[in-house]
Amino acid sequence: MNARAGARPDPRAASPEQTAPTRPTSRDVARAAGVSQASVSLVLGDKWRGRVSERTAGLVREAARQLGYRPNLAARNLRLGSTRTVLLVVPALTTEFFARVYTGAASAAAEHDFGVVLYPSPDGVGPARDPFASARTALDGVIASSMAVGALAAIRGSDLPLVMLDSDPAQSGAAAHVNLDIADGMRQVTGHLLALGHRRFVHLAPSIDSWTFDVRADALRTALRGAEVSTVTAALEVDAARRAAERALGGPGPRPTAVICDDDILAAGACKAARRLGLRVPEDLSVTGFDDLALATAIEPELTTVALPAEEIGRRGMTALLAVLDGRQPASGDLPVSLLVRGSTAPPPAG
Repeated sequence: MNARAGARPDPRAASPEQTAPTRPTSRDVARAAGVSQASVSLVLGDKWRGRVSERTAGLVREAARQLGYRPNLAARNLRLGSTRTVLLVVPALTTEFFARVYTGAASAAAEHDFGVVLYPSPDGVGPARDPFASARTALDGVIASSMAVGALAAIRGSDLPLVMLDSDPAQSGAAAHVNLDIADGMRQVTGHLLALGHRRFVHLAPSIDSWTFDVRADALRTALRGAEVSTVTAALEVDAARRAAERALGGPGPRPTAVICDDDILAAGACKAARRLGLRVPEDLSVTGFDDLALATAIEPELTTVALPAEEIGRRGMTALLAVLDGRQPASGDLPVSLLVRGSTAPPPAG
């Protein structure tokens, strides 16, 4: 007789009712929604438009939500030859502008079951190294913000789609460009200062070879043609900007009445220079920035600056890449920017 035949069942053993529920499948979703598995795949793969109705798509999404269905991404990626991963390359992580760009890109990516890996190029200069053994097998595409196409050769490979943000649209090699209307931002700044009565300016620019800063300089020169303008450059650091502004403001001849800065960090340095020279902002000297970083409202007086929709450009960049991957034409047109007038600008002093 089998000694185990009459043994009592182990009370610790799980009954069939106590076992963990099986993971819901696409078949379960199809059954709950009353549609085919093919329709479920189209809807959850975001390829349903023009193939199934809005009503059917809604039924599938609701059924998936109620069942707690999550697609097996690993299996799908293996089947489709796709990792559903995008690389976002930025020059550096020195300001929150690029953090906002990432937030916008990641938000749009998550809506389509994509992930975004953030990667700063070394020191913000020179070619960006490939962070993976083989970018073409690890990525589906690349988004690059405020960089040159040539700096991305090691990452892109020969067939990886690239979307450029805030970069020269004349450069070839990118599948799409998404830009801010940077020139209009500088026109808004100069128009504001000219309307206040300023005619002597310092342009404080970063010592960085970048398309976006070249656009600002060109727009400023055009808008201030006929006015007195001296241009000085500095590293994109507060102390470097302070030293450059001190030299520009302490030179011989009539003192400039406004400092136009290509970045809020430079503007913070200009404000420090003014204080060290015994100048009041804005009574003796107006200062403007660009970007509308958190720094712009942390200094006193708060900074007149140009607000850039960083999250929106990240979102638009991800949307453009998804369109390219899906064989569609990305949306065109630059994103508008807006001047925020705060306490750092006023009419120039009399005399």
